[in-house]
Amino acid sequence: MAPSSKAEKKAAVDAAAWMFNVVTSVGIIIVNKALMGGYGFSFATTLTGLHFVTTTIMTVVLRMLGYVQPSHLPLSELLKFVFFANFSIVGMNVSLMWNSVGFYQIAKLSMIPVSCLLEVCLDKIRYSRDTKLSIGVVLLGVGVCTVTDVSVNMKGFVAAFIAVWSTSLQQYYVHYLQRKYSLSSFNLLGHTAPAQAGSLLLLGPFLDYWLTNNRVDQYAYDVPSSMFILLSCTIAVGTNLSQFICIGRFTAVSFQVLGHMKTILVLIMGFFFFGREGLNLHVIIGMIIAVVGMMWYGSASSKPGGKERWSHSLPTNKTESR
Repeated sequence: MAPSSKAEKKAAVDAAAWMFNVVTSVGIIIVNKALMGGYGFSFATTLTGLHFVTTTIMTVVLRMLGYVQPSHLPLSELLKFVFFANFSIVGMNVSLMWNSVGFYQIAKLSMIPVSCLLEVCLDKIRYSRDTKLSIGVVLLGVGVCTVTDVSVNMKGFVAAFIAVWSTSLQQYYVHYLQRKYSLSSFNLLGHTAPAQAGSLLLLGPFLDYWLTNNRVDQYAYDVPSSMFILLSCTIAVGTNLSQFICIGRFTAVSFQVLGHMKTILVLIMGFFFFGREGLNLHVIIGMIIAVVGMMWYGSASSKPGGKERWSHSLPTNKTESR
């Protein structure tokens, strides 16, 4: 195959992976908003545990059908990943409860510079000036259109700090483990999803009771709410898989930067479905700045020297099957 054809094929697969992630991520946000707002199912951590149960079932079925080959991930690496991933989920839920929406959005934005720091320190990545400036433009644009009221207290700051660092480490580890152990996205999900499902289903009901003062076993389940829970779990399979695919093909920083397109789409769809009262010139300008920054980042980071490693690539375990 000619080099240009290979490049075109890679670009098409990359675009499909991003579109898959955007569609599933926006879809699950809309479904969860309806489930929690319309049906009062406020048990976010338990629901996430159910998401990973569904994802585990998917990986088991694919392995039985022969689409996923056996692989190995050391227990120590699995435990570290699950530790970061669960702290990320719990931290984000607690941060949203204890902080204003504005500070919560600032905390989410800060994941980009934290992810950059992890790549610089752990992977010896060097960013060009244009790449760094484009990231700044994305942060500015998303901040302008999402950050409103900003208030914080000490416990809220601690929760946000834990959420930001654990989420950044979890996303870094997705890319790290896939490279080091030559794991496909399906393989890595097959290792991590069961552990996350079990731990979150054990922890979730207690955490949700602490956050909401309601018990998940006493929720008045009916057919519509159960259908929304099932729909949420189904979409979550695509969300979890597409996240691993995107981070595996790119990096955690690229996933964070371009992933804010989902924030823009959620805002637009919110205006479309729930009214235009939040749509103003201030928000529109922020969206435009963010999109320009994302386009600039995509161009700058793909150029020679835009984003390069100082040292040799991370060694991989050649004995592991993909």
